[in-house]
This record gives sequence, C-alpha cells and structure tokens, in this order.
Amino acid sequence: MWLPNLHSSGAILSTLILLAPPSSAFYFPGVAPTSYKIGDKVPLQVNHLTPADSETDRKLRSVFSFDYYHEPFHFCKPEEGPQYIRESLGSILFGDRIQTSPFILHMGKNETCKSVCKEQTFTPRDAVFVNSRIYQGYDLNWLIDGLPAAQLLKDPDSDQSFYSPGFALGYVSDDQPILHNHYNIVIDYHRASKDSYRVVGVLVDPRSMKDSKFLDIDHGECGSTDTPVVLSEEKDTQVTYTYSVYWFPSTTSFATRWDKYLHVYDPKIHWFSLVNSAVIVIFLIGMVSTILVRTLRKDIARYNRLDQLALDDFGDTSAVEDGVQEDSGWKLVHGDVFRPPKNPLLLSIMLGNGAQLFMMAGLTIAFALLGFLSPSNRGSLATVMIIFYTVFGFIGGYVSSRIYKFFHGESWKQNFAYTPFALPGLVFSTFFLLNLFVWARGSSGAVPFTTMLVIVIIWFVISVPLSLAGSWIGFKQPVIEAPVRTNQIPRQIPPSGGYLRPLPSMALAGVLPFGAIFVELYFIMNSIWFSKVYYMFGFLFICYGLMIMTCAAVTVLMIYFLLCAENYHWQWRSFCTAGASAAYVFASALLYWMKDLSFGSWTSGVLYLGYSALLSVLFFVLTGTIGFFASWLFMLKIYKSIKVD
Repeated sequence: MWLPNLHSSGAILSTLILLAPPSSAFYFPGVAPTSYKIGDKVPLQVNHLTPADSETDRKLRSVFSFDYYHEPFHFCKPEEGPQYIRESLGSILFGDRIQTSPFILHMGKNETCKSVCKEQTFTPRDAVFVNSRIYQGYDLNWLIDGLPAAQLLKDPDSDQSFYSPGFALGYVSDDQPILHNHYNIVIDYHRASKDSYRVVGVLVDPRSMKDSKFLDIDHGECGSTDTPVVLSEEKDTQVTYTYSVYWFPSTTSFATRWDKYLHVYDPKIHWFSLVNSAVIVIFLIGMVSTILVRTLRKDIARYNRLDQLALDDFGDTSAVEDGVQEDSGWKLVHGDVFRPPKNPLLLSIMLGNGAQLFMMAGLTIAFALLGFLSPSNRGSLATVMIIFYTVFGFIGGYVSSRIYKFFHGESWKQNFAYTPFALPGLVFSTFFLLNLFVWARGSSGAVPFTTMLVIVIIWFVISVPLSLAGSWIGFKQPVIEAPVRTNQIPRQIPPSGGYLRPLPSMALAGVLPFGAIFVELYFIMNSIWFSKVYYMFGFLFICYGLMIMTCAAVTVLMIYFLLCAENYHWQWRSFCTAGASAAYVFASALLYWMKDLSFGSWTSGVLYLGYSALLSVLFFVLTGTIGFFASWLFMLKIYKSIKVD
C-alpha cells in the first residue's frame, strides 16, 4: 500500500483547501523524470501480488500478499536471476518487494507476441494454490519507469475512465478459474524535447491463451482467447507466457502523469463529509461559547462580587457561600480541582506519547498536502511518519515530564524510562506478533528480521536519547503553578447520575469526534486493505483540524458539567471522554469487515483485528491527549479568573 500525494499548481490557499481534483501538478524534490531515446531499454520491474476485491461479490477475501517469484506461480525469471531493487523503509514495511523481470521493452518500438521464457509446468498442488488466488481476486503489480501498470476502469456513477493500479492474475468463468498467460502492454509516452521521451501512462490488458507456444527467447506463437488456460488440479499443466508491447504518443506531461491514477469514487461524499463535520464543529463551538462563556462570565462576576461583599461585611461569608452553592458547584471544588489524579505516572506517560503522535500526524499530513511526498517515491509516507515520530521523541519526553511535575509525582526514574518505551513497546510487540502470522503463511508482506532490527536501532539510537533529553529539560523547568491552593482533606463527591456517569458521558462525547472523520476513515481503510491510491490529503487535513476542535469542545463541555456536579476528578475523565471515540473507530472496523470483507482463513481475520485494535489504541491516546490539554487549559483559565482567599 502506498499513499501518494499530488500537489495542485496554484496559490497556497487553494492547495490547502484542495476542494477539487487537481488538473495540473508538479512535484517537490523527489523522483526526477527519466528521459529515453527511441530504442532505449525501458525497465519493467515486478512487485508482489496483492489481494483485490472479488468479481463475484466485490469483497476482499485475503490480506496476505505474495512474492512475484513465489514458486507455485511459475512466473518467468530473468536469465541471471531476479534482483531486488533498493526500497525505502516505509515501502518494505508495507510489503513492497520490487524485483527485476525478464520483460524487455524498447522506447517507441511495438512488438507482438514475444515469449518470456520456456513452458512452465504447474503441478496439481501448484494449480490448487494458484486457482485459490484467482478465486480470491489477486492482482499482479508491475512498475514501468516508476508508474504502476494499471487496468482501465470506468466509474459506474460518472462514467469517467481512470487507471486502477494492478491487473488480474486471472478470472472466474462458470465457476472455473482461468489463468492469464498473455499481457498486452500499452504505454503512453510524451515527447519532452527532441530525441527525448518520457513514460506517462501504463495499461496492461491480460489475456488467456492455451495454445500459445515458445519458439525462442524473442519470439512466440500466441494462441486464441477462445481456448483459455485452465490449471488442472489432477495432472500437470503446461503454460507458455507471452506479451506484446504497444507505444502511443500522448499530450500528458510527466508532471501530470499521476492524474489518471488518482480517482475518487463519488467525490460528493467528500463534500458531504466536510460539510457535515463543519456543521458539527460550528454547532459545538456555538454551544460551548453560549453555555460556557456567557455562563462563566456571570458566575465569575457573581463570585467576585459576593466575595467583595463578604469582605466588606468583616469576613462573614457563610450566607454568601450558601447562595453560591445554590447557583453552581464549580467554585466549591476549587480546593480539590488540582489535586493529583490516581496513577499520575501512567497518565503523564500517555500524554507524552499522545503529544508525540499529535505532532507526527499533523506534520505528516501537512507535508503530504504540500506535495513533498511524491507518488513516484513509494513508501515515502510511511518513511516520513517513522522519521517524524522518532524525532518528536523529544516532545514526548518533555510533555510527559512537565505534566508529571505538575502532578507532583516522585517516581522520576520510572517516568524517564517508561515514556520512550511504553507505547512504542506495545506497538512493536503487537507488530512483531502479527508479523509471525504473515511469515507463517509464506506471505511477502512479512517484514524481514533485518528491517525490524533497523527499526529497533533507530529507536534506541535516536528516539530514546531525544526522549530522555526532553524529559530532563522538562524536569529542570519550574513547576506550573495552579491558580488556587489545594486543600489537605479531599472534599466528598456527591453521586452523579444520568449522562454524567463515566460510560454514558464517554459514549455521548466520543461519537462527535468520530463523526468528523468517519468518511475519510472509510477511504483510508479502502486504500490500506484494497491497495488503492489515497491522495485527498486536503480533505484529510481539514478533517484532522475539525477533529481536534471537536475533541476540545465536547470535552470541555463535559468537564464543565462535571465540575458543576462537584466532581473534581477531571484528569482521567477528560482523557477517556475524548479518547472514547477510539471505540467507535474499532466498531467501524468491525462494520467494515462485515460489509466489505469476507476472509477465507482465520489468520486473515486475526491480522485484520490485530491491526484494527492497534490503530484504535493509537487513536485513543491521540484524541485523549487533545481532550486532556483542552480541559487543562480551561481549568487554568476559569480558576485564575476568580478570587479565592
């Protein structure tokens, strides 16, 4: 899976909004264009085979990818053997395994019915494996000059043609799997200058021809599509692979060659999502400003006026306090509201990691929005995410230390040590465990041990020292003073009822941040599990901002109601109230499974549930951090505005 980004030319403001699909584009520093002369060899590289939606019910039936040269497929290999192409860290983590191929293409030279290699023999056991992959709708993935070989599809709603990366391994006809063994490769090329040409589009039309024959390494005899290749599961089957190449001039420039691949089904859904999220945020902010700002101004003015009257009456404040207690209860808990919460060490560690995730997510989306992550640079998005999360270990340590000091914590060594290891350790352990299932299935998606070792080294060499440095600097900073003193004896909390109880309040508040992102979340899940191209980072950037504002507004509102009920345990409540949206994220993943997925093996289900749960945990920490800091700033603001003796 890769998530390329296309940067529309024009003003920065229009780029930030990104309200329409781009019509022209340019790339920031990334992959430079390659120019060819007529007759020059154009490399064709092969990538892993990935599951796609089945033709029968349009559902995904597997999550495991396979190496192109996995033995049961019997694809032809180069004479000198396939060589791996160097890939980025993110590309490897997402399962890309790019290798050389025996296909020979020459710029501008049309060739028909060329043999790839001698006949390949499929044993019954191989036939069972390949037929299962055809039933599951697996796609082949080729790369020509960095462009994915695609199939031409039409949007059923708009009747618009677009390139869909990947093409089918075979198809099912009358409940019988048919293997493609001939490939019509159609390449669009653009003339950049005199004797200089560039590849701007790649289509592959696969066919099945049983009677094809091998003549020599450059020539073959193609059969008829009337007699397709059916792999027998009872005896050996001979298959000959052939291909044809057709070159067509195109007016498409190199800078806009990805436009054909970047297609969004029914863009009105994005508009609906954006408008819906904006309405939710406007409604929430309006409610918060109405209820909180106006009410708080009256409360603060009344409190301060009554305090002044009490002082004028020589300190007799009993009647005044009784009057205040009848009106509101948030001032009554001023002596307990900044009391340290239970498990302050755990909360500070989660807040530090949440701040780290917040910075990483925001900056990654901004970089993708501005076009720094070129679609030609495979895996660049995942690589940048890893780099940002590693570098922002300093932020995580600093925030965790500052919050822990505000909580008057004493276990400083544990705070320093657990912050860079707690959440990353959970993520890595889960990833390692799920990777064992992928490895056991023989899938190419299994991350090599050396890559995992590189990640661990990067973490220990860069992120951990940065986190420790941030924790030390935060520890040396003066403690953030609370605007009111904390009483020695905790105040008794009256029982809460209705929506102020923990679970109802979390259920009510959590659904609103989820509502701001659920449509974009659906498209992101499609891009991950169906290997689609996601590029609407403009919408994602706006949804991310709306989610932040929604988390902050709804959490502050809930905490205000909690304080009015004289409950001063707001720290964990604010974190869990905003973080409750993660439960809806996981529920949407289960609904997505029922609607769009139909796994044929329990290992696929384990892998899907494992990664969905892991993403939900990270989302819980991220949104919980947003809710806590919004509530914290709110508490400091309102209690600083009242006069307390």
